[in-house]
Amino acid sequence: MTDFSTVPDAPCSDNPDLLSALATDLLALDYTVDGVAGILGEEAHLALGRDQTVPAVLVLRGRTEPLAAVVRLWLLAHSVPAKELATALPSLDIEALTTAGLIEAAPSPDNTTAEMVRAAVDLRPYGWPADGAGGEDTNLWVASDLGAHQRPGVLRHDHVLGIGQASLTLAQGTIRRPVDRALDMGTGCGIQLFHLLHHAKTVVATDISVRALAFTRFNLVLNAPALGLGAADFDTSNTSPRVSLRLGSLLEPVAGESFDLVVSNPPFVITPRHRGEHSTDQFTYRDGGLAGDAIVESLVRELPSVLAPGGIGQMLGNWEIQTAKHDAGAPGEWSARPRQWVAEGTQAWFIQREQVSPGSYAETWLQDASQGRDSDAYAAAYEDYMLDFDSRNVAGVGFGYILLRRPAAGETAQEPRFEEILYPIEQPVGPHLAATLDRESWLEERESIMDELLVVAQDVTEERHQRPGAEHPGVILLRQGAGLRRTNLLSTELAGFASASDGELTVGQLIGALAVLLERPDAEFSTNLYEEVCNLVRDGFLLPA
Repeated sequence: MTDFSTVPDAPCSDNPDLLSALATDLLALDYTVDGVAGILGEEAHLALGRDQTVPAVLVLRGRTEPLAAVVRLWLLAHSVPAKELATALPSLDIEALTTAGLIEAAPSPDNTTAEMVRAAVDLRPYGWPADGAGGEDTNLWVASDLGAHQRPGVLRHDHVLGIGQASLTLAQGTIRRPVDRALDMGTGCGIQLFHLLHHAKTVVATDISVRALAFTRFNLVLNAPALGLGAADFDTSNTSPRVSLRLGSLLEPVAGESFDLVVSNPPFVITPRHRGEHSTDQFTYRDGGLAGDAIVESLVRELPSVLAPGGIGQMLGNWEIQTAKHDAGAPGEWSARPRQWVAEGTQAWFIQREQVSPGSYAETWLQDASQGRDSDAYAAAYEDYMLDFDSRNVAGVGFGYILLRRPAAGETAQEPRFEEILYPIEQPVGPHLAATLDRESWLEERESIMDELLVVAQDVTEERHQRPGAEHPGVILLRQGAGLRRTNLLSTELAGFASASDGELTVGQLIGALAVLLERPDAEFSTNLYEEVCNLVRDGFLLPA
């Protein structure tokens, strides 16, 4: 592993014993997700997750227990007496924490001589619950740069983002199956890497920011036992460590290599060049440095080149939605641009989870970096956004999941799939994405499913709607209660097929019976119904018996 243990303006990880002692003290304090939730209470804890610190400040006012001091320090970024911190972390001393880049001296309150310290980084608990098979909860701690809600001023341009909603979305959507080699492209502070280490034999993590890789290394060393890492994995002379950190842009550090799983939360934000601005002035954690959505386009085109046969790539992204030809100013088909990016021979699945107007998009990202503090600069930056979007006839911006797969030997790439799901879905959704790929493979392996037995999935319900007095329902719906929670509008014959799918009759027998019952003996009826049945299987409404 390349040594990123002592990078300026980043926490140091060159003293594993110190970080081991820190982890021991934090766990003894119950500085965990559950412990923080317990001391703050539900309302203040949820508010903190939205970067709102005031409720937590009010809850902790006057509290003197050691956990309160640590929460004030690293989550609220308030100054605390050095003596209180020393009591909370008895295995460490103030000088060691300062040298490690975790705290720094702070001004003392008026009329006191107390030595005060404040956070130099955000250090917060992170984890996930046990799998229900007798395992224990995984408790980790993650260091990142302090956010705008913790430290006034515009963020530094090499800001290292912490645990954000986008990183959690990707973690929840990633397919968790054992793999040999995995790649975390644009690792940031290492969130995706932590999850990958639980089901990948080896992981490569890359980033364009040396500070990001320093934070990642710190977090790896701090959480080494929980992540299954040992001293050998941090030995720069080790030629086969479990995790390798590499500096470089996008796929450059892994050119010529192949991976079974690639995950990436890339700098996908569509950001215009502001007047007088250079690429070095942009925020590395979010701005790709290319015009429009070109960074996402390039990854969709090039990522399959590092996938092993059968390998999967999963990422988040934005895409521009240009004006409709028939209605200037209105958004056109959202999938028009992404459809052009998919290389021949690649299986692709785009799920649009959100679509916003150009103005809403600009406001979101200007606020993200605290660029609204200077009204004149904010107005100029807002104008730059609008002019940039206008130059490409952009009427909207989409956001969502992107899944790319390289077919295994002997497989044929299926048609790219573009799906819009704007409502809440079950999380984590990764297992359901994996199940969809499995069902697609099941269909692909068979020339026909006419001889197969099908049953309705356990989470599926049926709804029928009809006007008062009507003899028959005008609308029949199938709804999924789990996974992507799709709703499917059924024809009369498809509703009849689903109702009769109890594993007793084959697909062919049911189609034949419905053709007789509805007096539709023509081949077109059977062909269309067969295709609709296959779609219900692909989406998980019907399953092999």
